[in-house]
Amino acid sequence: MLRPGIVFVQDGVAFERALQALGLKETRIVCVDRPPTSLTSVSFNELAGARPTSAVEDSIAKITGDTVAKLMLTPGSTGMPKVVINTQRMMCANVTMGQQTIVRGPEESRDVMLNWMPWSHVMGGNAVFNNVLAYGSELYLDEGRPIPGMFDETLRNLREVSPTVYASAPVGYAMLAPALESDDALRDNFFKRMDRLIYGGARLPDDLYDRMQALAIRSTGQRIVFSSGWGATETTALSTSTYWDTERVGLIGLPPPGIELKMAPAGGGKYELRLRGVTVTPGYYRQPELTRAAFDEEGCYRIGDLGAFVDENDPSQGLLFSGRIAEDFKLLTGTFVHVGVLRVEAIAAAAPVIQDALVAGQDRPFVGILAWPALEACRRMIGDMTATPERVVAHPLIRDHVRDRLRAHNREFAGSTSMRVARAILMGEPASIDSGELTDKGYINQRAGLERRSAFVARIYAETPDEDVIVVD
Repeated sequence: MLRPGIVFVQDGVAFERALQALGLKETRIVCVDRPPTSLTSVSFNELAGARPTSAVEDSIAKITGDTVAKLMLTPGSTGMPKVVINTQRMMCANVTMGQQTIVRGPEESRDVMLNWMPWSHVMGGNAVFNNVLAYGSELYLDEGRPIPGMFDETLRNLREVSPTVYASAPVGYAMLAPALESDDALRDNFFKRMDRLIYGGARLPDDLYDRMQALAIRSTGQRIVFSSGWGATETTALSTSTYWDTERVGLIGLPPPGIELKMAPAGGGKYELRLRGVTVTPGYYRQPELTRAAFDEEGCYRIGDLGAFVDENDPSQGLLFSGRIAEDFKLLTGTFVHVGVLRVEAIAAAAPVIQDALVAGQDRPFVGILAWPALEACRRMIGDMTATPERVVAHPLIRDHVRDRLRAHNREFAGSTSMRVARAILMGEPASIDSGELTDKGYINQRAGLERRSAFVARIYAETPDEDVIVVD
């Protein structure tokens, strides 16, 4: 789809087979370390030593607001990635929107950030990076990730860097909280200069919010501001945000100047959210049919998400995220299940032992969940910090905790079959990036996960479930 002019790799030999598979006949390959043996390449050092001519300034002078700045791939959390056009105007306007909604004094302008989000993603590449440029802030690049085996690098970095602002997906906070709870020095260094915490991409569970606030109080004597936002690759970055102090978890806020938010009734107090404005993409690269389908008759982008008012009579209190249309499904009874809402409620109900989950039940008689354990919290619960994932998911204390907490959740939603979890199963194998279950930003792809874990789904819905299945109802 992209047909790039240049492909950059750090090591030509390490990526040689991948480069061969791409059939890059007319594409220049640039590498820093060893050149590939079977392909023609150029050394990065050779390019870096080139002397600029007037052609560089001439090229810059031709840039306008409509110039394509980036071609960005969507993360693929609800389907195949698409190639989104980001123009210079979109990126500049998005930064300005933030400056207009959160006014800073001179002493507040220089944030210090440690951030892992990849620059190939709209949050890392636009929301974080462009604002660092706009404010002249400090950005430390975190080579860790909120996945097992890589988060230790993040913790090492947080022992050296004291950020003033920290942004992550909820899964990142789920891994950070137990580390801060067990290490006072790490906790104090983390909160020493912290001004605000930011989350996005999914709702932060109430239990996790409360734990982070308790940690902030232990270090600083006061609570800390949590802000959140909502957007997509097609909208440059954030299209709504909580630009006011709030204790409400799950808010996605309100749109800033320059964005129109259209809300189409979807039943049950929920609305399909659509967007129009200066930061919305002109379309998908070389895919006009996808572009036409993405916009409604009034030119509003169909983002595919649902939202609801905190208070229908007072819109100024903001909106709540209510799930993704592409993930929702109907039970055999015809009852709609809003996956995004149920998933967060179930994780929160079983806190702190579930880190993430898949929600199953399409054309089935009841809802089941496939859950990944929060290993550190589980190990503390069973008193064995070296327990393997397999031992954790089979341990009676963990299974009983999940069963009891989900039963309590079901009692709270006794009148709603769409919010009740009848069975659950814990999975020792982490979500896979290579198979598309997990995006590079830490989001779970519901559809890909259920397809890959179809054997687990079958076990949940077996007429006589095996001993690994936790029967809640």
